[in-house]
Formats: sequence, structure tokens, C-alpha cells
Amino acid sequence: MKTQVAIIGAGPSGLLLGQLLHNAGIETLILERQAPDYVLGRIRAGVLEQGMADLLRQARVGQRMDAEGLIHDGFELALNGHRQPIDLKSLTGGKTVMIYGQTEVTRDLMAARQQSGAITLYEARNVQPHDLKSERPWLTFEYAGEQVRLECDYIAGCDGFHGVARQSIPAESLEIFERVYPFGWLGILAETPPVHDELVYAKHPRGFALCSMRSPTRSRYYLQVPADEPIEEWSDERFWEELKARLPADLAERLVTGPSIEKSIAPLRSFVVEPMQYGRLFLLGDAAHIVPPTGAKGLNLAASDVSTLFNILLKVYREGRVDLLERYSSICLRRVWKAERFSWWMTSMLHQFPQADGFSQRIAESELAYFLDSEAGRKTIAENYVGLPYEAIE
Repeated sequence: MKTQVAIIGAGPSGLLLGQLLHNAGIETLILERQAPDYVLGRIRAGVLEQGMADLLRQARVGQRMDAEGLIHDGFELALNGHRQPIDLKSLTGGKTVMIYGQTEVTRDLMAARQQSGAITLYEARNVQPHDLKSERPWLTFEYAGEQVRLECDYIAGCDGFHGVARQSIPAESLEIFERVYPFGWLGILAETPPVHDELVYAKHPRGFALCSMRSPTRSRYYLQVPADEPIEEWSDERFWEELKARLPADLAERLVTGPSIEKSIAPLRSFVVEPMQYGRLFLLGDAAHIVPPTGAKGLNLAASDVSTLFNILLKVYREGRVDLLERYSSICLRRVWKAERFSWWMTSMLHQFPQADGFSQRIAESELAYFLDSEAGRKTIAENYVGLPYEAIE
């Protein structure tokens, strides 16, 4: 088999890159280890930066998002019972975010790819990249009981933190930066109306809480819990009671509870690998970086990687600009580290750290108050939340 760009991973980043390249007349083939239903079953992010929403429109897959997504002009920080609005639209010159679940983004991209006739091979096992520093890299994999060889020009690793793409790069060629946090997020999805029409990030002595949503009738809530917390100890009833305890009284009173339709605990970590490329293999999304979800940056960072690689490959194929290939990592990492900083800052400011002393806690509270009491500070938070502009490829 042959293609121009081989993509490992059929999550949103792999599918979005494939759609953009296909629309530009560049041939792609996507390899995915899991079945389609498994990919769609992943319950993940739901806040899209304006840059990502625009990229989905550019890929011609934004129709349902624009019809069903919820445009949000702001969000709220609840600090020990006091609510502080962050008006994104006024603080950023009109920018907003879109509430539209990652599952729905993936569903739209799957449908568009199927309609286009471009190839995605699901349940492709034992994918292995080869000759990454040559001009003709290739992959081997097992599909439908047969061993297959796929030749290509470039390989995009969109297969997540545990995927084969990053593991195919010699360890001595990579530098890893990582911080693991001593807590996780216990999240539930429920068919209940959201408690508020904007997202609410709550700081409380009992721990952090987040009120989010997927639609006007489906809510997503999170609680900070210890990193080793057994999920079996959290009944729906216990979750709702703890959430009420961490929210301002007026929100707690109007919280509508109900049975969870999904419940899980996600560990929190900050992770970056440098560089994000090795020869003709490029790492995108979680294969290259992880952020704690506090700043709503994970999926959006993957989209910015997609935008960068797509625009570089467009110039490579149309203008012969192979000199741009070696700039992919440095361009991406400038944005990645800014998002890592913001996600780390939001996490540090809003969570309770088990080993923090009284001085550290007071410093965190004072720093957050300093930002919120100043229009310049609120503007800084808003600019980071809606997302920094994508870097032009010239």
C-alpha cells in the first residue's frame, strides 16, 4: 500500500488532519488500533477555542457544531462561595468559546471521512513505523489477519500518550518534561440541566469542583479527589452531596441531580516532549504533550498542532518548501509551553494541595485575588482561556 501522509490514530486530531489534507488534494490513510465504537465511547473535552472552531469550519465539518454547539461569552470563578465572572467577549475584543463535546467532534469527522471515501483502517494491530529519517518512511501493521506494508512520504503520530508513535523515537533523541499532580478529577455525566449557563470553576477548602455541560439537557461535573481514590467509593448520592458542599449556596440550591450515565477518575499531569518530530515522523496532541484539564487546553492544543502541520505540508506539496519541515516542532512548542503554563497556573491556583503549608495557601489566594481584582489580570486570564492566535507559516 502507498499514500502521501500516513496518520496513526483516528481520534479528533488524526481525523481533522486527514480531512484538511484530503480537502486539499493530499492523499492520507489513517490507522486506528481500536474499533469505531470504542473511539466514539471516549468521554473527553467539551470546550473549543475559537481557533479550533474556525479550523473545523475550514475543514467543512462545522455545520452541526454551529447548529447545536453553545457559544459562551464567559465563565465564572467561585472562590470560597464568592462568584467572579470572567467576561471573555469584552476582555478579548469579541472572542468566545464553543461548548461542543469531543465525542461529537469525532462523530462529525468520522462521517465526513466516510463520505469522502478516504481510507481509515480500524482495528489495525501492531503498527510499527520504519526508516523515519529516510525520504520514504514506511509502516507495518496487521489488518484482517494479514501483515501489511504501507509506504508514505510523512507520518503523523496522533495516537495519544500511550501510542506507538512517540515510542518509535529513540529515547536518547527526546527530552521529557513532566509533573504529576497528587490528585485527580472524579467526573460524571448526567442527563440533567446545567446548574448555570456558564462554566463554573470552584475553589473551596474541601477541594476543587467544576460545573460544565455538553448541552442544555446534559451536564458534566468534576470533583478533585486524591490520586489513588477508588471510584467504587463514590456513589451518585455521595458525589452530588460533595458537589453541593463545594459550590456557592445559590448554585447548590438549584443543582438538579440525577443518575450518572458515565463516571470516571482522570489523573492530572503536565507533560511535554521535545522535539515533537523525528525525521519524517511528527507528533501531535497527547502523543507530544498533556495538560491538566483545568485550562481546557488539551483538545485545543491538538488542533493547533494539526493546523501547523497541515499548513506546512500544504506548502511542501504545493511549493516544494521542504525547509519548513524542520520548523514544525519549534512552532508548536512555543504555543504548547504557553498553554502548559496557563493550565499549570489554573491548577495551582484552584486546587488544594495536600502538602501545602499555610504560607503557600495564602500566597496562592493572594495571587488569584491580584489577577481578579485587576482588569489587566482578568484580561490575561481571558486571553489565555479563549486561546492564543495560531502562528502563520511563511
